[in-house]
Amino acid sequence: MSTLPTPGEEKAASRNFIEQIIDADLAAGKNAGRVHTRFPPEPNGYLHIGHAKSICLNCGLAQQFGGKFNLRFDDTNPAKEEQEYVDSIIGDVRWLGGDWEDRMFFASDYFEQLHDWAVALIKLSKAFVCDLTADQMREYRGTLVEPGKNSPFRERSIAENLDLFARMRAGEFPDGARTLRAKIDMAAPNINLRDPVMYRIKHAHHHRTGDKWCIYPSYDYTHGQSDSIEGITHSICTLEFENHRPLYNWFCRELGIHHPQQIEFARLNLTYTVMSKRKLLQLVTEKHVAGWDDPRMLTIGGLRRRGYTPEAIRAFCERIGVAKFNSTIDMAWLEDAIREDLNERAPRALAVMRPLKVVLTNLEPGEVREIEAANHPQKPELGTRTLPLTREIFIEQDDFMEEAPKKFFRLKPGGEVRLRNAGIILCNEVVKDAAGQITELHCTFDPDHSRKVKGTIHWVSATRGVSAEVRLYDHLFAAEYPEDVPEGQTFLDSINPNSLEMVTAWVEPGLAQAEPGCRFQFERLGYFCVDVVDSQSGKLVFNRTATLRDSWAKEKE
Repeated sequence: MSTLPTPGEEKAASRNFIEQIIDADLAAGKNAGRVHTRFPPEPNGYLHIGHAKSICLNCGLAQQFGGKFNLRFDDTNPAKEEQEYVDSIIGDVRWLGGDWEDRMFFASDYFEQLHDWAVALIKLSKAFVCDLTADQMREYRGTLVEPGKNSPFRERSIAENLDLFARMRAGEFPDGARTLRAKIDMAAPNINLRDPVMYRIKHAHHHRTGDKWCIYPSYDYTHGQSDSIEGITHSICTLEFENHRPLYNWFCRELGIHHPQQIEFARLNLTYTVMSKRKLLQLVTEKHVAGWDDPRMLTIGGLRRRGYTPEAIRAFCERIGVAKFNSTIDMAWLEDAIREDLNERAPRALAVMRPLKVVLTNLEPGEVREIEAANHPQKPELGTRTLPLTREIFIEQDDFMEEAPKKFFRLKPGGEVRLRNAGIILCNEVVKDAAGQITELHCTFDPDHSRKVKGTIHWVSATRGVSAEVRLYDHLFAAEYPEDVPEGQTFLDSINPNSLEMVTAWVEPGLAQAEPGCRFQFERLGYFCVDVVDSQSGKLVFNRTATLRDSWAKEKE
């Protein structure tokens, strides 16, 4: 397993191999100078960060070459597909910036044409109705080192095949009783060419066609022909479909239809996560996470809820590039992308995660000093806000040490520290309870900004601040490669028990009006987003999008 370099290492800037192929096609006048791509998900689940790479690639190529981009749902398996997934995918693709204009299609739009082409292949003696069960087909298929055996039904007459296929469509036979198979070569080195199934019987309700059909085309039969119907020029897919390309080509060639070029690229693999739809479903159904949009999930919905921006995801996909060989990308690439984006766009705010009370003894009870603070230190156009400095404030517990080491530049007994945007405080007294636990600090406040003090800490008014639930998210898996586990274990054994910590924090009063989805940099702490599901008036909920620095990388050093 290879791993790409960590962020910061230089990456050669050059056109990727797909761009080079398209350049050559355009130079040769292929496809009449057209570039037409598509994103063809099956609506059987929610999209994840791996799909985001495919969306960005396909849509980006169309934009780059002045071409067109389609969104198509390959909805050929009614037992696993739902309108809920269709709606979710539409929203996710649109959120990422995918623009299909008026070209949203469904493979089910083409069921009649696909059926007619199947009939045409039967008439060419290129397809036959087979009575073998699924288990029997597996027995007949052979292995990687042994050729398969012809089905005993392979030499049925054209007339008999046409009759049986018509009766299959009419609903005469039960599920699994018969299939329609392509007649190619049972001795082919590529197992995908050993008379693959084109149609199977399924008396199942389809989310778009209802009960009109009881036979459904296979993905391999549907995919290439759907591309052809739509005039796709470059069928971009991931490497697991490389061995399917000869079959894709066979159907287009035998039918004599427009023949798009299938090109495979390496799928996205990330450290500290899993990408399998089956495993993501398992995490949800077994309640290891709180649903498909749990901010620890690398679904598009989970990333959106956590506070990721489409710009950051597109930048990430651009940065990692397009490769021909599988590799694993360090999660730090994705986290750095959102940090860089939010550093530019997120307004600053003050929040205290683990409050320690500080009493400013030289301020009067009820006294409020208005402190002007910039919303963004590098963007004066974003304006300022007013912070209330009161006699009682909160600071982070970690910003005070009673017995501080030499290079501790935060608050300590007899020491001074600057309050962000406000002035300087001097710690005069440490107050403890009967158990010896620190309950509050007594300090004096100096509004003089001119004096030099080494440390600066953040703070929130204890009387004017607002309480908020803050969810501190970390990697869902503690292991860098969750699926690389000892014998007898599964990826579930790699779940990080500390992937979510919930704290009651105090935030500056202006955040009480923050709308769901708003993003902020909590100074010195990280980037946070108002939760779009649970946050409401009177009950603020923030999700941590990312820390200010990669604490995991620091631990590994």
